[in-house]
Amino acid sequence: MTTWQGWQHFATTPPLTPPQPGDPPRSLEERLAYHSQFVTVRTPAIHTLATQVRTLMLLGHHQKTTARPSLIVTGPAAAGKTTALLEVGRTCHLAHIRKHPAPPGRAHQQAPVAYLLVPPGATAKTLATEFARYLGIPVTTRMTQTQITEAVCHTYTAAGVRLVLIDEIHRLNPRTTTGAEATDLLKDLTERIKATFVYTGIDVASTPLFTGVRGAQLAGRASLITCGPLPARHGHTRPFTDLITDLENALDLTHHTPHTLTRHATYLHQRTAGRIGSLARLIRQAAITAICDGTERITKKTLDAIPLDHLAEEANRPRTRPGARTGKPRT
Repeated sequence: MTTWQGWQHFATTPPLTPPQPGDPPRSLEERLAYHSQFVTVRTPAIHTLATQVRTLMLLGHHQKTTARPSLIVTGPAAAGKTTALLEVGRTCHLAHIRKHPAPPGRAHQQAPVAYLLVPPGATAKTLATEFARYLGIPVTTRMTQTQITEAVCHTYTAAGVRLVLIDEIHRLNPRTTTGAEATDLLKDLTERIKATFVYTGIDVASTPLFTGVRGAQLAGRASLITCGPLPARHGHTRPFTDLITDLENALDLTHHTPHTLTRHATYLHQRTAGRIGSLARLIRQAAITAICDGTERITKKTLDAIPLDHLAEEANRPRTRPGARTGKPRT
């Protein structure tokens, strides 16, 4: 999705939908593919991000003299940050092409959304090259960073880019010379491209990104949205249980007993530490296992047998109490 063609395919491909009453049954291969990709549930983080992005795009639309306000989505790994970013980008893309349809018989000439990854060890030139690669701007080894940046600003403006999504922002380190130059490039682009910039990264507030003069500039322009694990309870609501319900309702298994997963909400919260990504992976993998072994249902035994990502397994590992006996003989 880090090219315009790939992003356009993602944004315009209808999202997967759960089986509906009266639909013809899907084949085994279709159901395996369905659970492999699975549905995207609209979480509180997606709703908050969508509202903030819409507001900031309106706020910065006519701003010309300084960098437009931006957003940073932060939080631990597997908390659903990238999923939220992509869903908001898809919504913006579809809203734009509905409002500005292409002329009959012609392809759409505008690219309202850009999606990029910060490359490992990013320099200003490699980062500028990523911007160029997204829209297919020709770049040669002899071109300087300034030349690439000029081409990027001109082409992004001509293409009508209105929203720039930048993932893996925690890879930037302004304390190093190359990291400082890459950070300065981003600031320059936010002033020259008439678009709202939204970044995502792991625990950004605890990285060097907000330190020093450059960090202060970024912190002064960017709002921070924390996308963390879902709590088991929030006031009178149960956000994690609601997520389980939505995912369970989307399953396409022939013998699954409804509400089985919801009844195990406490176990699932403990097992995944409330992380959206870990929960979705566990349920998807359990569904695929149920199809492959012919049981066509998910049980607690099925869930117990599936190893999760290391973060979730570490969070679920029993802790030894201080002073507790370990069972080792004294020496």
